[in-house]
Amino acid sequence: MTKALKRPSISGSTLKIFAIITMMIDHTGAAVIGPLRYSSPEGMRQFFTALYPVTRAIGRLAFPIFCFLLVEGFIHTRSTVKYALRLFIFALISELPFDFALADRLFSWHHQNVYFTLLIGLLVMMGVTYFEQRPAKNAPQRWFFLLMEALILAGGLYLAQRMYTDYGFKGVFLIEVLYFLRFDRRLQSVFGAIAISWENWAPLSFILVWFYNGTRGKQMKYFFYWFYPVHLIVLGFFKLAITGQFRL
Repeated sequence: MTKALKRPSISGSTLKIFAIITMMIDHTGAAVIGPLRYSSPEGMRQFFTALYPVTRAIGRLAFPIFCFLLVEGFIHTRSTVKYALRLFIFALISELPFDFALADRLFSWHHQNVYFTLLIGLLVMMGVTYFEQRPAKNAPQRWFFLLMEALILAGGLYLAQRMYTDYGFKGVFLIEVLYFLRFDRRLQSVFGAIAISWENWAPLSFILVWFYNGTRGKQMKYFFYWFYPVHLIVLGFFKLAITGQFRL
């Protein structure tokens, strides 16, 4: 008898490593490769011009995985309040590095880092869950709870767009889709891919999500949190060396 092929499985830490590598490639393209298209010697400009869209395309794979892992973290965390506080702290820590690397200045109101998007998505899940878990005593109360959930969902979309967070309301919408389909990986993968289909290549990340085995894998929690601002600082200095442009 031939042995049945074992389905590949991917742990949470493996997904995170894949996400941060593709994210770093994306940010390297935006912060370093992009400027090199114009400031490099004539013979190299064509190379960097061709390389730039490749780095940005690879980077599209990162965000859906971060959204999926956010939902998984929300489901399994012991304290959603502490989880939200960590995201908020690192959103603040990361804002200056984010602007330094990607906006040519130390602070910009026009684009906030992805931690804010994830934080809004987490707050939406917390709010919706609060009303989902409250027993409705009668039909009017049940309709009131449904109305509150709808307002929370809409409020999260509005807040993300109003704050100009990375991926805006579309990013929070993806988190909401993954949250409501959290008990069915197949539906998560299919409708998650549809929800992010406006970003070229991003739906492919749900191939990896499909093979997620539900385990956390190697624990490097604060490494993943700190990687985001630290790699942006490094890229910011590379960009500064290339362009020489910086404003407060």
